Amino acid sequence: MGTCGFPVSRALIFSTLDAVELQETFYSMPDPNKMKRLRNNSPEGFEFTVKVFQGITHGQESPTMRRARNFKPQNDLGKLKPSKANIELWESFYAAVEPLRPSFFVFQTPPSFGTDVDMKNALEFFKITGNKRIGWEPRGISFKNTEVLKKIFEETGIVHVYDPLRRNPLANSEILYIRLHGIGNKDTNYSYRYTEGDLKELNKKILGKSQVYVMFNNIYMFENAKEFKEIYNN
Repeated sequence: MGTCGFPVSRALIFSTLDAVELQETFYSMPDPNKMKRLRNNSPEGFEFTVKVFQGITHGQESPTMRRARNFKPQNDLGKLKPSKANIELWESFYAAVEPLRPSFFVFQTPPSFGTDVDMKNALEFFKITGNKRIGWEPRGISFKNTEVLKKIFEETGIVHVYDPLRRNPLANSEILYIRLHGIGNKDTNYSYRYTEGDLKELNKKILGKSQVYVMFNNIYMFENAKEFKEIYNN
């Protein structure tokens, strides 16, 4: 059980939870030395997962791209294009975070991702790069054609990253990777605090699964992750 980023001190996260999904790796290409220091300063058995760099998943027009460091945008990069440059960027990213020894990689595409061309690119990209330690969280218009999404997950073997309080997974996998952005009418409601009833319902949905990551991504993520860990362990 863990959080998306460090909402409180690292020491408190390390002593209380099981995992953190790094968010800084999304905004800029990571520094291998920093990744190594983070791993060396974490307790034995603590797990890190990483959110994959936006230069691979997002277009150059993305507002957060302006803040990206250690990166030079190109026309054949981003939006899961199966281009030589984008595959090489992924390989560079993978090598840069390797000192952290991440247990899982989260690809998240923007809500505008989901045209026929986008979906074709995603299928080809994940055919080249995919494995059971890779997950994709599609959003927005991607869900206009769930059959195409289902095909991508089934043919590439990657994990569907999803929120079980909002929808069901589109494919079975050995690993369950859950990201929780709050409950409401929109895809995200970061100000939402999950209730005890919500957390018990979540627990019911993952009972019997052997390898589960439950990552909270709301304002109260630390409190909710701690509360859910207690429910899950009892």
